[in-house]
Amino acid sequence: MAHSEVLLLQPVENLGGEGETVKVKAGYARNFLLPRNLALPVNRANKKYVESLTARREAREKQEREHAEQVLAKLETLSIAIAVKTGEGGKMFGSVTSNDLVDRLKEEGIELEKKQLNLYSPVKTLGKHTTKIKLHPEVSFELEWEVVSENPIDAPEEAEASEEAPAEEAKA
Repeated sequence: MAHSEVLLLQPVENLGGEGETVKVKAGYARNFLLPRNLALPVNRANKKYVESLTARREAREKQEREHAEQVLAKLETLSIAIAVKTGEGGKMFGSVTSNDLVDRLKEEGIELEKKQLNLYSPVKTLGKHTTKIKLHPEVSFELEWEVVSENPIDAPEEAEASEEAPAEEAKA
């Protein structure tokens, strides 16, 4: 198999960040990386370019880390409750998904992508839940949030007791 060394100009997922020299198959470099201006072939002239790319990458990563820490500070002070419709006895209609959680966080002024949340399956029960949020490769957070009912939950026995109480007051 023929391989070629290329210098990445932009971060490529599962390959590397800008300024890195990577070895890839010749066809991948020729047909994907080079036409999309994601990489340059490695030669003497391009090696000088590596230094400026590395400096740019370090500045970008530092800025991303600072932004992640700012979002983390907001998340630590946040208390989230998602209201859902329920039926008798507190049984939920539907479920709470990561999209619902992202939308709720957006209402609080925190912009996240769905892939940053680690909600393995939709939540189908009321109560407190925990979700891991990965803001940056080095910054993650365990968010505790709650699913509450929009309408008051009356157990069947409580409903009967509350109906009998006004009837007794009326007789007196």
